[in-house]
Amino acid sequence: MPRTTDPDGTPVPQRLLAAATRLFAEQGYDRTSVQEIVEAAGVTKGALYHYFGSKDDLLQEVYARVLRVQMERLDAFADADEPVEERLRGAAADVVVTTIENLDDASIFFRSMHHLSPERNKQVRAERRRYHERFRALVEEGQRTGVFSTATPANLVVDYHFGSVHHLSTWYRPGGPMSPQEVADHLADLLLRALRP
Repeated sequence: MPRTTDPDGTPVPQRLLAAATRLFAEQGYDRTSVQEIVEAAGVTKGALYHYFGSKDDLLQEVYARVLRVQMERLDAFADADEPVEERLRGAAADVVVTTIENLDDASIFFRSMHHLSPERNKQVRAERRRYHERFRALVEEGQRTGVFSTATPANLVVDYHFGSVHHLSTWYRPGGPMSPQEVADHLADLLLRALRP
């Protein structure tokens, strides 16, 4: 049975995911071998296959972990007892911050999603759609109650914001002139200005 942690206490699955994420982001999924992943994580192939059945499983988990975090956080914003404008602004800023905090995952997501099996690709798309629908429901709530303009359909508003979010991995660099929170605030403000009646 493989050890579940290394000497510093980091669980082996976490080390494998960190190594795979870094290598997939730097080299691409298709140009990264299982051997490179296990060497970077400091484990054996047996350990990898104990926790993940394949390289495809690692790629799936890269997608799933960020989506899980973002969905939990969006649910918390959407369910909060606050005006819809504050809930949407919080959610809009949060998805920017969590994307920047996981830039490697974001770049892998758009560069390598086609490498997933058809079933897994379908599953990831369904999870993303659920996220987008929950976000869109906030826009629709504000439009229905007169807080937001109805001039632009809610679907287009959501696509506009997430287009900006998805583009972050192509230009944002840690240590640049703006912090993740500053970028998040600017993009959330843009979204809210576009929705003003």
